[in-house]
Amino acid sequence: MNTSLINHPCIICCRSTSMWCSRCQNAWYCTPEHLQSDWPRHRRECIPINTQQAQYPNMIATPPPAQTELVSVSALLFMPNEERSRIITVQCHPQGTISQGICPTPLLQEYFPESVPNTIILTQGLNGEPLRFPLHIWYCPTSLQRGSPINRAIYRITNGHASKPWCGPVIVLKFNGSRRQGYADAGSNDLPALSAYFLAYK
Repeated sequence: MNTSLINHPCIICCRSTSMWCSRCQNAWYCTPEHLQSDWPRHRRECIPINTQQAQYPNMIATPPPAQTELVSVSALLFMPNEERSRIITVQCHPQGTISQGICPTPLLQEYFPESVPNTIILTQGLNGEPLRFPLHIWYCPTSLQRGSPINRAIYRITNGHASKPWCGPVIVLKFNGSRRQGYADAGSNDLPALSAYFLAYK
């Protein structure tokens, strides 16, 4: 079988490609730049093939071997007593083996001292269009249930028109793709989709 004729979607942009990671031969990228940008996620699942690597024309050179240290990403923090959201750095702990492709766990205990946070995954943005990078919303369920003070930062981005008031802290991380196997940096460009979600939440 001629493997160079087999096309798969690029992990980053879904463009059809016959090029793969040279180290594991199990991840598809249309350009070396896309492999490089996905490497912080892919390195946790990239296991070298056991056989000696033959030199195929459709291989893309892979960055150095995987590491297991904590990964830092930017996240949006909405604190109840603050008027605006702010960007914070969150440490994420890898889970499982690097071959399992399990998303790392963000270390958020300091923001949710009262209870274990619940999560919502936001996959649609304004007007219902799919988000290329879904948003992972972490919130305190006990704060919502017991009617704690309204989160002023969320109240502000929704101009006070949300159907249901949000209470307690909220942290938003951004997945690095639709497969949700890792996180990318979240920022202010994610606020419109979040505002639409908070407005529609009932």
